[in-house]
Parts: sequence; C-alpha cells; structure tokens
Amino acid sequence: MKLLAIGHMCLDVIHPVEGPEVQSYGGIYYTVATLAAICGSADTVIPVFGVNKNDYSPLIEHLSRFPNVDTSGIFAFEDPTNTVHLYYKDQSTRIECSRNIAQPIPFERIRRHLSVDGVLVNMISGFDVTLDTLDQIRMAIRSHDVLLHFDYHSLTLGVNESFERFRRPVSNWRRWAFMVDTVQLNEEEIAGLTLEGLSEQQTAGHLLTLSIKGVVVTRGERGATVYSSDHKRLVRKDIPGVPTIDVRDATGCGDVFGAAFHCHYVKTKDLSGSAESANRIAAAKVQLSGSEELRRLKNVSA
Repeated sequence: MKLLAIGHMCLDVIHPVEGPEVQSYGGIYYTVATLAAICGSADTVIPVFGVNKNDYSPLIEHLSRFPNVDTSGIFAFEDPTNTVHLYYKDQSTRIECSRNIAQPIPFERIRRHLSVDGVLVNMISGFDVTLDTLDQIRMAIRSHDVLLHFDYHSLTLGVNESFERFRRPVSNWRRWAFMVDTVQLNEEEIAGLTLEGLSEQQTAGHLLTLSIKGVVVTRGERGATVYSSDHKRLVRKDIPGVPTIDVRDATGCGDVFGAAFHCHYVKTKDLSGSAESANRIAAAKVQLSGSEELRRLKNVSA
C-alpha cells in the first residue's frame, strides 16, 4: 500500500496550561509520523511539502527514523518555515498564531507521486493547496480507484494582522468537497463551515450529495460521528470516546485521527471501523507531548 500525504509543514511551539513550552515538528508531520507508525513495513508513505532550505537536511535526517517514509516529495524553498505558536487556555481550547505561512504546494510537485492507493489532503494552514490544484488531483486519480480523504482543518480559519487565526465560513465549501471520498471536520469547523446557518446534519447531508462516501466529525474526548448515505437516506453512526487518564497534549489529535482513519479505510473500505480505529489511536496521542513520541502509536494500531 502506498499513501500520499499533502499539507504544510510547521515548526510548533506549544504553550501548555502548565509546564514548560514544547517545541517540535508540527503540521503535516503529525500525519506523516502517524501513517509511518501504523502502516506496515511493506507500505510506503510519501509526504509532499516544502520547508526552508536550512531546515531541509535536518528534517530529512529526522524522517530517516521511519524506513517506510519516501522523502522524495519534500522540497526546499527560500522563505522561512512556518512557525506556529499554540497557546492553550485549557486542554481543548487554544489560541493559534501562524507566521510565515508557505505558498500553496504546486500541482507539479504532487503530480509525479500520484501512483498510489490513497491521497490525504490536510489543510494544515488553510493555504496548502489551491482549489485548482485539488481539482487537478481529483481529475488525475478519479479513474484509478485511488481514495481521497480531505480534512478542511484550517481552511475554516482566517489570519488577522497579529497572525492570530480566527474561525470563518468557507464560501465555496461545496467545491472543495466535490468528488472527494471522505471528508473530515471537527465540531467547530462544521458548525461554522457554511454561510447558510445549516445544522451539522444538514451540512453533512449536503456534502453527501457531492459523491462523498463518508463525512467524519471529530469530537475530541467525546469520540466522533460518521455520516453516510443509504439510498439517499442520511445515516448517522456515533463513535464513543475512549477514556484517557493521563491527558498531556491534544495538539495534532485531529491530524492523527485523519491519518489513522485514511490508512484503515484504504485497507478496508469500512467507514465505521476506520473511525473506531482512528478514535482509539487519537486517544492514545493525547498521552504524548508534541510529535516526537508518535512512533509509540504503533503499539495501539493493531
């Protein structure tokens, strides 16, 4: 199995409620490291993103710890790598400040890696790919039975003059989801996605008319919900949360969930089973600080 992961790389500075700040690789790194940990040794994970030229070699060396990661899609650029400061008010509420957001990833960087079984597009910064690039990806893989998972993530966030992110509707939200196999949002993202003031179920219902097989709404410690269609009838499946005792860091849990969900779904085509597996793995992530311990997720992926 070969999986392609597309999204912006970040350098995270996590400011927890208590204790010292934690600096680690962030953004699409959570997706890549999770896929590398839970996929088999015979599988291949191909990330496509760029970093500043001075950060390139240390990152490639760092990723060499994952023998199933093909780093040929990672490229260097002149601009600074995006640094993201995450200020936590409590375990689930934070202020995010993003400086030096990278330019969108060009389709030509992606095109050469599309001979895969699954493509995961995670809008880490919200500017990771343009809508035209996503259209090109869809057209390139649509006849090859390649599954495409799309996480709206920071597409639902704007940036103010202080580099602070704020929630905003996505006016062309339907176009972003067209011809995608599975879509992921958290509760806040789907609540504020549309300009029409739709309920969560109404929004999911609209998305499912766009050839989508499943809409996944993550709910943190309360689990997740999978919406699907059965002969044009909306079907809701709630996945209960997994109790955790030692909650250390929720950063990247949505990225971990999406990676685990996509990996399992490409293998099984089972929406509910994939969400249950992803929920268990994301719950294990909150017991890890930053991204450096993500290799331990291998122990809960079975």
